[in-house]
Amino acid sequence: MAAGGVWVFRKDGVMELERQSGNPSAASGRSSKALVYVPANETMRSLQALERRLGSLGWERYYEDLAVVQLHRRDGSVDLISLPRDFARLRSTHMYDVVVKNRGHFKVVDL
Repeated sequence: MAAGGVWVFRKDGVMELERQSGNPSAASGRSSKALVYVPANETMRSLQALERRLGSLGWERYYEDLAVVQLHRRDGSVDLISLPRDFARLRSTHMYDVVVKNRGHFKVVDL
């Protein structure tokens, strides 16, 4: 967690810390969340990084369009993860979906 800054998503889908004097997210009562790959303590900052980690756990692309990427397990499981193609639109509901379907590998943390 970093004091005096806000995580923002750039147009290329990369998340970065923007330093500023106040934290408008905290002031508005909203909390910022981040998805962390636990074994490497790596914060997911792009769809590509998240797909790489999910791929190592047996997930592969199932369906994609301009707005959504869906992943399914190669082992024939009925589990499906839907993610926004624009990583800036990744919300806590997407993050918790990843966590629930990959217990022990991901966690959601407050920033």
